[in-house]
Amino acid sequence: MKRIGMMVAVEIEAVLSKYGQPERCEECCGFEVMKYDCKGYELLIVKSGEGEIAAAAATQHLISKYGVNLIVNFGVVGGLTPEMSKAKTCIVERVVHYQFDISEIDPVKVGQHSGYDDIYIYPDAELFKKAVALHPELKAVTCASGDRFVGKAEDKIKLHEDFDADICEMEAAAVALTCDRSGIPCLILKTVSDGITGGAEEFIADVDRSADICLEITDRIINSI
Repeated sequence: MKRIGMMVAVEIEAVLSKYGQPERCEECCGFEVMKYDCKGYELLIVKSGEGEIAAAAATQHLISKYGVNLIVNFGVVGGLTPEMSKAKTCIVERVVHYQFDISEIDPVKVGQHSGYDDIYIYPDAELFKKAVALHPELKAVTCASGDRFVGKAEDKIKLHEDFDADICEMEAAAVALTCDRSGIPCLILKTVSDGITGGAEEFIADVDRSADICLEITDRIINSI
């Protein structure tokens, strides 16, 4: 049976609302993995907590211990352009780890990891195409990912200008990089909870609704691919 891993940062209430209590739970290496038997596949869900390090560890845990065939990451993000208004759901075409910088010692750009030709890391192209074919209304985006909640409008505008990014959050770079290095396809979908002029208050007010919207679309895609 196919095993699908779902890496969730903080939006676990959306998971419990959608799927209910898991059939089985297992704790290992500091993570609780919730297991659901779905039609045609087993869904294994882990809550990582915020940030790139935790997200990378949780993603690798699903890959190494449970042998998942696919990693899915859904969640809420900040919008960096006027188009990316609240509750707009998008599919991540590429990610930049904007806080990663070894440019003082290597001839690379800010955000560029060793062994990569560019600053951008790409989730699986075939899964991306299938998801867009199923939901053509999804906006294909560039995601700026780093260990910082970005709330100020001027900071959001600068991320867009510096990295041509549409959204920002704190885990996608870890998921994309870990999956790429492990040879496991990943699919990343996000819903905007706070726009350019919105910050922490807007995020807090809309995080649950945005997470529910994102997971609903994510679940339909998982069941169709």
